[in-house]
Amino acid sequence: MKTVGLIVEYNPLHNGHYYHFQQSKKSSGADAVIAIMSGHFLQRGEPAMVGKWARTEMALRMGVDLVIELPVAYSTQPAEWFAYGAVSALDATGVVDSLCFGSEGGDIASLNAVSAVMHEESAAFHSLLQQELKTGLSYPAAYGKAVATYIPGIDAAELAKPNNTLGLHYLIALRRLQSRIEPLTITRQKAEYNQQDITDAVIASATALRHILFEKKMLEEIASFVPEGTMSVLRHEWEAGRAPVSWEHYAKPLLLQLLHHSPAQLSTFHEVTEGLEYRIKQALPELFGSTDLVEKLVALLKTKRYTRTKLQRMLLRILLNHTKEQLSPSVLAQGVPYLRVLGFSNKGQDLLKKMKTTARVPIITKVASITNPSPLLALDIQATSIYALAYASASKQDFFRDYYEPPVRIER
Repeated sequence: MKTVGLIVEYNPLHNGHYYHFQQSKKSSGADAVIAIMSGHFLQRGEPAMVGKWARTEMALRMGVDLVIELPVAYSTQPAEWFAYGAVSALDATGVVDSLCFGSEGGDIASLNAVSAVMHEESAAFHSLLQQELKTGLSYPAAYGKAVATYIPGIDAAELAKPNNTLGLHYLIALRRLQSRIEPLTITRQKAEYNQQDITDAVIASATALRHILFEKKMLEEIASFVPEGTMSVLRHEWEAGRAPVSWEHYAKPLLLQLLHHSPAQLSTFHEVTEGLEYRIKQALPELFGSTDLVEKLVALLKTKRYTRTKLQRMLLRILLNHTKEQLSPSVLAQGVPYLRVLGFSNKGQDLLKKMKTTARVPIITKVASITNPSPLLALDIQATSIYALAYASASKQDFFRDYYEPPVRIER
């Protein structure tokens, strides 16, 4: 069975994702689709607007055959480690033939050429990168400029576009893992990543759709931009009081962490770098009286160097209690230590049977049966409990749902 892999967040799953899904199957000639999907917390340092099981159901209803969770250790990382974790999961299944990702340029040859040079970063490149960072640029912008200097003819602005950046790091990860998976790319259509305005009748970015849901609180207004399966799942989550989830739902537990820890203690958390622990402490007195506490904190901390995404990822690690030691490069470089199954179709069940002999790490379908969980799995379980703090009326099952919830299954 020929299988294509997708790396997704589906926050929420919309018509643009459906187009990518269809084109991925077409360009790869695949019979089955495996999605590596971020859990409750996402790459830009945000909580998902609905939980991982709801988004798994969206994916399965669209036609994905097997959904595997990207551990939270990787799902909220910068591009390099996010990509490495996701690609390592696809590679570890032993059944994925190709990886198809969206990109602004749609040019796999150019990205592949850059990845051929960049998968082994030299001391010379590292020096160039540090020089660009010292000018005050954010890491993505500095990385793009350094690559353009290191490899003549590269367009730094084009490389710095979000999907192109992720695509490059997928290719770098494939090379570092010496994976046999074939990379493919589909050009992003009609709505740019993070585009807030809607310019098409049926395709809008996830950012624009979330803006409607959070600002206007009108679920039906997005109906023409998402598959019916997405609408059905969203309606159910709304009615259950489990959506939409935003950063502000975690303002009080985050504030408790920030007030409780000293600057020295804050500096031990992942992504707290270059004296940000002191900037956080200086900003705290300005927050009281604010209605949107997290938004105000990010605005106070934000500089040209520290982007909103960087700061949100840092605050998320503090909220989740993730330390530098837990998420050190040596830990992350090992790749995913397990494959946590969130859902499957009939065809996905066939893939799982095959993976019993091909997978290079344990396959987990029932967390309650794991007697000695991986440290990264423990972080996923903790993330579920913290995510449930946002629910209108959370139950015991919500806080410990990893132990109670079987994989979502759809017959087709």
